[in-house]
Formats: sequence, structure tokens, C-alpha cells
Amino acid sequence: MKIQIHVALPEHDVYAQSICDLMAESAKARGTGIATRKSSYIEEKLRSGKAIIALIDGELAGFSYIETWSHGKYVANSGLIVNPKFRRHGLARKIKAAVFNLSQTKYPDANIFGITTSLPVMKINSDLGYKPVTFSELTQDDAFWAGCNSCPNIDILERNNRQMCLCTAMMAPSQNAAKQMAVDLSDMIIEG
Repeated sequence: MKIQIHVALPEHDVYAQSICDLMAESAKARGTGIATRKSSYIEEKLRSGKAIIALIDGELAGFSYIETWSHGKYVANSGLIVNPKFRRHGLARKIKAAVFNLSQTKYPDANIFGITTSLPVMKINSDLGYKPVTFSELTQDDAFWAGCNSCPNIDILERNNRQMCLCTAMMAPSQNAAKQMAVDLSDMIIEG
């Protein structure tokens, strides 16, 4: 089994509907909220190189994409999906790491965030340097929150004025902020 993980190219748009179908199947199977996306939205992510796609022998194995918010101040890593046929091979971790690196490369000054109900995704995020945050620390861009409208838990989010839901919010510092923190720490003198 040869796994190929790519930054998406325009020719990958043929997988858009399959990606949407996998997202819907996963949401149904888990009984949790995954915002639905139209294939035209996924096609745009694939064509613009704002996605990671995993293929095994030409078959869709997994996917994730990035979206910018608040004029590039925030980047969301979203839509992580792994074909059930290819689960249990560490593919989610590889895709998540690739989309995280893509986010840092394209938007080195942006805070990278995601919201999820998945404990395995929270673990992967944590390993990548994400920390749990309150929803108030995320973008307040209405367009981001509109993506939650197709989630079956939207009533919880709305009832709590977008301050909490069943998802956990996690954020990693921007690539440049992380570099600056490392420099600042190296400048510290520790006396004992």
C-alpha cells in the first residue's frame, strides 16, 4: 500500500464529491456534528492549493483543508476525513501534520485553529502544539460561524452566544510567533 499525501492541485477536483460524501458518512456514523460542504466549495480548496489530499493507488484515502479568517489573522484547519477503508494506519496524523505545515507556510503570521468533537483529533492537535482555548479566542468572523449552521448541534452554539458547544476549540501560535517565543526563551538567563 503506497500512501501519497499531496498539497492539492487543480486536477484533484475530481475527488470533491467523494470528499463530501465521506464527510457526510462520517458525521452520520459518529452521530456528531461535521459541517457539510458543497462539492463546489471543496473543488475551490483543491484547485487553489488550500488542501491536503491523501491517495492510495489513486483512491481517495483522506483530506483536510485550510480557510483564512479575520483578514488572515486566523487559519482554520478543517474537514479532516479519512476513508474508513484506510483507517488505523496513522493517516489522520499525517494529513493533519501536512495541513498544519501548509498553513504555517502560506500564512506564517496567522494563529492556526480548529474545533472538533474527536478525541483522536484533539490528541493529534496537541502533539502539533495546539492548546485548548475558549471560543472567544477564535475568529469572530460571522462567515466562520455560519459554517456551523449545518451541524446538528447548532442550537447549543446559538443558545450559548457562540461561547461554547460540544466542540473543543484548539489553537496553535503562528509560525512567526512560535519562532519569537523560542528566541525569547533562549535569551533568558537562568540563575541557580
